Amino acid sequence: MSLSWTLNVFRLVRDPTLCLPQHTVSTFNHLPIPLSKAFPKKDGQKEVDIRAVILDKDNCFAIPHSNEVHKPYQERFQQLRLTYPGSKLLIVSNTAGTDSDKDQAGAAILEKNTGVKVLRHSTKKPGCKTEIMAYFAAHPDAGVTHPSQIAVVGDRLFTDVMMANMMGSYGVWFAKVEDSVSGFLLRRGYVAPDPSSQFE
Repeated sequence: MSLSWTLNVFRLVRDPTLCLPQHTVSTFNHLPIPLSKAFPKKDGQKEVDIRAVILDKDNCFAIPHSNEVHKPYQERFQQLRLTYPGSKLLIVSNTAGTDSDKDQAGAAILEKNTGVKVLRHSTKKPGCKTEIMAYFAAHPDAGVTHPSQIAVVGDRLFTDVMMANMMGSYGVWFAKVEDSVSGFLLRRGYVAPDPSSQFE
């Protein structure tokens, strides 16, 4: 458990919807591409415009402790890279690219193996919003002008999805053990937050 998560747990107690995803899939191969298709237009609202995607690594497109795309997901990963080229696709991991990644060796290997940039960040998820938004500000070719134009894809409700909601982005989650938490909240009438948009 990261210090970032520990410090943000009080936000979750105050607002349990922070751990609810806007979209759920069973595996990486089930990701809709482009990801905007995952978020249908609501009455009177503009269509969701996902311009950039943040990927978690472990249990997302890679086996834990591996720095390469899991073979069954390679084709889908390449489709995602073609749809979100260059700085529009970013890996944000709580292992590779963090201060605990000695000499950033894991991040360098992951970048070499995937062709995707790995964010170097000192604050682990869910608390690295500032570092993520600074990355997109430094890479205007991604076209991100607001967090609601970002989809965060990951397997953890309390890091990946919580980070997406704290940012005002869209969370895409791979259903698994934590499904009981999500189901518990949904049965009690909680709904995932609607990412804010500067255009509304």
